[in-house]
Amino acid sequence: MAFSDHPILIFDGACGTNLQEMSIPDSAWGGCEGCNEILNLHAPEFIIQLHKSMLDAGAMVVETDTFGASSVVLAEYDMQDKVKEINRLAVENARTAIAGRPDKYIAGSVGPGTKLPSLNHISVAELARSTREQVEALLEAGVDCLIIETCQDLLQTKTALISAFEVLESGKLDLPVLASVTIEQQGTMLVGSDIGAVVATLEPFNLLSLGLNCATGPQDMASHVRYLSHHWPKRISVIPNQGLPTIINGETVYPLSPADFATQMHHFVSDFGVSIVGGCCGTSPAHIEALSERLANVISAEREVSQ
Repeated sequence: MAFSDHPILIFDGACGTNLQEMSIPDSAWGGCEGCNEILNLHAPEFIIQLHKSMLDAGAMVVETDTFGASSVVLAEYDMQDKVKEINRLAVENARTAIAGRPDKYIAGSVGPGTKLPSLNHISVAELARSTREQVEALLEAGVDCLIIETCQDLLQTKTALISAFEVLESGKLDLPVLASVTIEQQGTMLVGSDIGAVVATLEPFNLLSLGLNCATGPQDMASHVRYLSHHWPKRISVIPNQGLPTIINGETVYPLSPADFATQMHHFVSDFGVSIVGGCCGTSPAHIEALSERLANVISAEREVSQ
């Protein structure tokens, strides 16, 4: 079955917070602590182990460890010349993890970077160049789809999507593209756009899906998912955090148990017609396992979309 033909797609869980739980030696970071993408170079076994743990839990799609593997982000570690190598190795690590597992897929992860054009951190031209470079590397390495995720600025989102589709068109490639925005607790993206503006802006793009990820847990996403259910004509993705994070004794704590996480996600699928799910910050293999079990034999609800 083709990637986009699956009635429900289950993505993996968190990358960073799960890597933090592993006993990764200091030497693996090469002096670049916080740059998870460098592990594709220096400690691929940990990335492969993480992918396999998510697949064992029931994930159908693993995201490459490339969220920050653009030249804009890697330049902060003086590794802007490593874009192609890191993205290639990240795909190879994911491919190693899914080997021998039928109907498992690799999503090329493209994050928002650390500079937003609407806040004049970066020019649109520079952001587009950086995105094209990363997307070209991911496509050359052989991903099954692209996910432009954790989008915080509609100008950044449009720039990334235009760049991705230009690369696909130039290579005469037909690959699914998913877009996922981040809505903060106050109800808008970081730069102030609400979900209605997101839908209106992204409707012209040939997306497989539009959805939400990061920032909050599923409960705080409910009103936005409901809006998408009634106003977005294509597939909807929901990939939340393990609840809204809080700081306890100086540590970030995510509150939702695997069972509670899975129950709230089941509501989105069975009531709002969501058909692409997974976990963001904090979500462990146990959360993905609970989600997979909760959605076994569940059918995504039919939707009536207002034009």
